Amino acid sequence: MGSGQWLMEKRSSFRSDSFSKEFENVPETGCLSIIVLGASGDLAKKKTFPALFNLYRQGFLQSNEVHIFGYARTKISDDELRSRISGYLCKDASTGHSEDVSKFLQLIKYVSGSYDTEEGFQLLDKEISEHELAKNSAEGSSRRLFYFALPPSVYPVVCKMIKKCCMNKSDLGGWTRIVVEKPFGKDLESSERLSAQIGELFEEPQIYRIDHYLGKELVQNMLVLRFANRLFLPLWNRDNIANVQIVFREDFGTEGRGGYFDEYGIIRDIIQNHLLQVLCLVAMEKPVSLKPEHIRDEKVKVLQSVLPIKDEEVVLGQYQGYRDDPTVPDHSNTPTFATVVLHIHNERWEGVPFILKAGKALNSRKAEIRVQFKDVPGDIFKCKKQGRNEFVIRLQPSEAIYMKLTVKQPGLEMSTAQSELDLSYRQRYQGLPFRRLMSA
Repeated sequence: MGSGQWLMEKRSSFRSDSFSKEFENVPETGCLSIIVLGASGDLAKKKTFPALFNLYRQGFLQSNEVHIFGYARTKISDDELRSRISGYLCKDASTGHSEDVSKFLQLIKYVSGSYDTEEGFQLLDKEISEHELAKNSAEGSSRRLFYFALPPSVYPVVCKMIKKCCMNKSDLGGWTRIVVEKPFGKDLESSERLSAQIGELFEEPQIYRIDHYLGKELVQNMLVLRFANRLFLPLWNRDNIANVQIVFREDFGTEGRGGYFDEYGIIRDIIQNHLLQVLCLVAMEKPVSLKPEHIRDEKVKVLQSVLPIKDEEVVLGQYQGYRDDPTVPDHSNTPTFATVVLHIHNERWEGVPFILKAGKALNSRKAEIRVQFKDVPGDIFKCKKQGRNEFVIRLQPSEAIYMKLTVKQPGLEMSTAQSELDLSYRQRYQGLPFRRLMSA
């Protein structure tokens, strides 16, 4: 595949005959082991373990069949790992779930080892096998899911160790799968090289490349909002929309992730994956169906229509104190803030700027999609200064969907004010588990 080409194939087309015979029509009866690689790191404690806890609390992970293994280089005990992550579980758990937290933590076992030697992975395999034996799982019938909470630079060597030391031994209904997350390489060349390295070790259906932003409740809601509501169908185009802003703000800095972050920066870490995924959902045409391949095809069409970025439409910055992090080089110029203006060259969006903003150590924390409509022609009520109509989807925190409208202020005078029609999820859906995987 050339550097300027797109590769589009259905997932099933990667399935080899041997893999089909091994996994199709075989009931899943063995126990499930979830292995979090990089368990002592920032991503694992803030995202991965809280997400697993939410799945456990909602009944998707059963304590009688699942066990969770943490693996990392840090030399700590089981209890020390549980202590590290317990506070992050409680943040996502509503009042009264302390017992669930306690039970969940007992499912976690920690194994320490290197990522590039066999000894640690042999010990990990031994611990997993003992758990499978305790659950009376026949050899080869168990399920092993490896989640990579790791920098992409170690993916290939970790995959080699898993393939050599931790795979199921036969084809009796079990499976081994790996989950890798963005950023998947630094550019197209490194991404293709990484895919080739992993592809030499695992069949394509065994590999899951994910962007956890797609698991957020409000991101998943985009398709429903756009295509299930008559209200938006005639308005969602360049004739009515002035601009679209997709914003990601964090009120904290690198906090222990300086070494990782400095290698990638805010654009690779946030904009070219999270925010572009959101842009595709906002701008895509209606898919033929909700099949993943049809949605993917529409996303690709959007990306193919994005015009080259002009230098004057990019603003980069770095927050003061970033280089005080001991893991960041003294003379680093890695951006921690970026604003990028994109233009989509097609009939629906010609002339509408898509403004993507992302930054760390800012004065607030939020992620939102803000669709701003054009001014009302005529302005007979002289209310233009109060602001345009806006449709806002707040992805985090405090998930909400609201519209900014101009209305008459109560009273005898014909004066106007801007108000909101507000759907706040915490109020409207109290008690419902609307937070999905990685939604914290």
